[in-house]
Amino acid sequence: MSYTIIQKDFYRESGKWLSTFQIWKKCLNPNLHFIYVFRKTQKYNKTPVLGLYWRIVLRHFQIKYGFQIYPETEIGEGFYLGHWGSLVINPKAKIGKNCNIAQGVTIGQQNRGKNVGYPVIGDEVWIGPNAVIVGKITIGNNVLIAPNAYVNFDVPENSIVSGNPANIFPNENATVGYINNKI
Repeated sequence: MSYTIIQKDFYRESGKWLSTFQIWKKCLNPNLHFIYVFRKTQKYNKTPVLGLYWRIVLRHFQIKYGFQIYPETEIGEGFYLGHWGSLVINPKAKIGKNCNIAQGVTIGQQNRGKNVGYPVIGDEVWIGPNAVIVGKITIGNNVLIAPNAYVNFDVPENSIVSGNPANIFPNENATVGYINNKI
């Protein structure tokens, strides 16, 4: 069976494939509600009337819930927001599939120095509360970025990143138990 990207995002939360009605019921949760509106805005981005409608709705919920994520941002299926509030993702950043992002995270651009640009984040990455990821860097697959880490350098896959300044600790099971219900 072929599932929509919204169904895949909601699967991450419940571990169940939900009908449209079941998805609407889950939209009482601010995180899931925002993801629903975000994906609808992406879907209708190039449609004049529906695109404008969904952009207005998205803007309302960006302000209400504190998520600064724009429809231009490339985010893979199975996107999971752990908690709502105070989240900033630069629209030029790229995020892979099955990624978890907690509250207080900033994924942004660097304006000077050797890493001018935007992050590219791989698949199955868990980003803890208040982590900051900036610059033209690459975060590999299966990476856990610990709470409050400041990351402005490339991180190889199968790693845990912790601290400020951050340190890399190789770990084949970096996200085991942290990323559940993978797509």
